[in-house]
Amino acid sequence: MDTLTIIRSILSENLGVDPNTIRPKTTFDSLKIDSLDMVELICTLEDKCDIVFGEPEGLETVEDLVKYVDSLR
Repeated sequence: MDTLTIIRSILSENLGVDPNTIRPKTTFDSLKIDSLDMVELICTLEDKCDIVFGEPEGLETVEDLVKYVDSLR
């Protein structure tokens, strides 16, 4: 499964975000994802993708997150 699909699935299942609204340029602010939601998203991504996330800076869009996760895979 590609990273964007995984992120869409997590946001939908865990945070109730409509997956059809999630595009690469979508910002987390526009999805009303706060810092606690982001922690939950990151923890779930680590489990699903078998990665160690670290402490990245500047993840503002879904595309930023996809690129970062892909760099860790």
